[in-house]
Amino acid sequence: MTQTTTEQSPSTAGQPGTPRPESVLPELRATWWETGVRARAEAGVFTVFAELPRLVWTALGVSWRADRLRTGVVAVATVGAGVMAAFGLLATQRVLVELFAGGPTADKVRAALPALAVLAVAVALRAGMGIATGYAQNALTPQVSREVERGLFEVSTQVRLEAFDADAFADDMERASRGTESAIGLVQSSMNLLAGLAGVLAVAVAVVVIHPLLLVALLVATVPNGWAALRAGHLRYQTYTAGSVRRRRLWLLQRLMAERASAPELRSYGLRRFLLDQYDRVMQVETDIQLVLARRVTTTTSAGAMIGGVATAAVYVLLGLLLIDGQIPLAAAATCVLAVQSAQRSLAIVTFQVDRVYTEGQHFNDYTGFMTRAAAYLPHQQTGTDPAGTRPDRLRDLTVSGVSMRYPDRDTPAVDNVTMTITAGQTVAFVGENGSGKTTLAAMIATLRTPSEGVIEWNGRPMSECDIDGLRARIAVVTQEYHKWPFTAATNIAIGNVDTDAQQDLIEAAAARAVAHDMITELPHGYETLLDRTFARGQDLSGGQWQRITAARGFLRDAELLIMDEPSSALDPRAEDALFQAIRDRKGRATTILITHRLANVRHADRIFVLHHGRLVEAGSHDDLIATGGRYAELFALQAAGYDTTPSEDSPIPQQHLPASR
Repeated sequence: MTQTTTEQSPSTAGQPGTPRPESVLPELRATWWETGVRARAEAGVFTVFAELPRLVWTALGVSWRADRLRTGVVAVATVGAGVMAAFGLLATQRVLVELFAGGPTADKVRAALPALAVLAVAVALRAGMGIATGYAQNALTPQVSREVERGLFEVSTQVRLEAFDADAFADDMERASRGTESAIGLVQSSMNLLAGLAGVLAVAVAVVVIHPLLLVALLVATVPNGWAALRAGHLRYQTYTAGSVRRRRLWLLQRLMAERASAPELRSYGLRRFLLDQYDRVMQVETDIQLVLARRVTTTTSAGAMIGGVATAAVYVLLGLLLIDGQIPLAAAATCVLAVQSAQRSLAIVTFQVDRVYTEGQHFNDYTGFMTRAAAYLPHQQTGTDPAGTRPDRLRDLTVSGVSMRYPDRDTPAVDNVTMTITAGQTVAFVGENGSGKTTLAAMIATLRTPSEGVIEWNGRPMSECDIDGLRARIAVVTQEYHKWPFTAATNIAIGNVDTDAQQDLIEAAAARAVAHDMITELPHGYETLLDRTFARGQDLSGGQWQRITAARGFLRDAELLIMDEPSSALDPRAEDALFQAIRDRKGRATTILITHRLANVRHADRIFVLHHGRLVEAGSHDDLIATGGRYAELFALQAAGYDTTPSEDSPIPQQHLPASR
């Protein structure tokens, strides 16, 4: 951990007299959810309302593209529910008018029956429309999810690999991955907001029909509580944003104290008290801030409730004066009381959904912005004009001419003006120290990266003019940073060639060549063992075992060009020797590019290319490079010295003590 002058080491944590910083954990970079929350915390009420129309329109557009029928159902049902609410209030007023009229009770009830029937129909229709709206919204959720999520994955699986080298792209994708949830939240919140507004509007129309002055009374009775709710939400967002770093530190500390990966070192280094102390420090600050927030929110909502209560009392006074003056009947006054209560319920929905629409809208803006910016990383269109020539032929020769590549965050090129030729059937090796450009050069040959300068030709034709999918079908890559796919052992190997049927005999043959067959058969369920402890009965593998699985993927395709990047770094000597024997068996039949630091394994390569700081500095066979006495000979001698068992440091290295290789 990086510590400042005010921070403590584990040995001093918790001791009297030492400084007590909030945490030794450094500043964490921003995450996806902060965009919308921070925007809401910084936005004023007018900014929020000014943005609402665009966000609601965006939500309706997404919903319409996902499912036009159900979107239409929600729209019609929402408007219909508002109309029925207005009819219901008017019918209620008419019922009260008849019931408050003079005459026998039976006559008053009979007179009110038509209005009661209208009220019953309005209530029933509104309830039915509510059910229809709920069903349509629930059915829209998976449709919207698929529409948005599929679009993101179509882009994320298609962009060129160099996109992931840019920090901004990685951050954008992290925020955009929230696009599915935000789209669903935005659509649902927008529709709920429109439903709440429809309810408020229905009440307003009804009271205006009864008496225009009642609209003023309605506003006076409902606006204070609405303002208090928006203000309280603003305070919550401000506090939540300010505490984002603390919460993420707590999350990190919780992982460190509870996850399997950190458990051994936590115990061996005695970090329990230190981590608990860090947790207490951060949690104490967070608790104090939450108490302050609770006090401020309570004060705000109480003030709103008091103002709303005074305003409601004023409304009742106004109703009393209108009754005394004879301007409205008693039935209208009673209806107004019901209208105020209905409006307050609808306004509560509106104020809650306003915050949600704005916040989810900011998250969805991250998604749409990413989709626009990601277009710059999509594969280039094929420039070839001959359709028959875009499909690559079987490899005869591979030519690298003046190829360079620079990563976005580095001043010097990873590969610098490299030229070489590889002939079909050869086994060639890329060697060099860490950071010499071996993996980057291999990635460009595998079409995973695009050269900044120069050209790579497949049988004399630039790869950029060939069908990329066709090229990749002829190339197999065993990467140094392999991925542990959460599938069975058989599937983990079968994904090496998904375009063909996963025949068990071929899978087992590939596993045998990678020295993985016996290891897999010893697993609890053999080839059907799940290689991820997330699943029930899942199993963990060691690094060397995973490396064998990865190598088997490459062997399964039996490609014309096999690129193996450090395929044996975690293997034991016996497995390593067997693996390289399988690689040597390809010689003369197929082409292999081998990247390894264990130089004894490249002695039989047809040609060895030595890279240093991105440049090709030597090329030739093992014997030629040893005779030259250059960088390769120096590196080989350093490794060979580790196998020398002679007592004298000056004595020559006996041949029998060099690393063995068949």
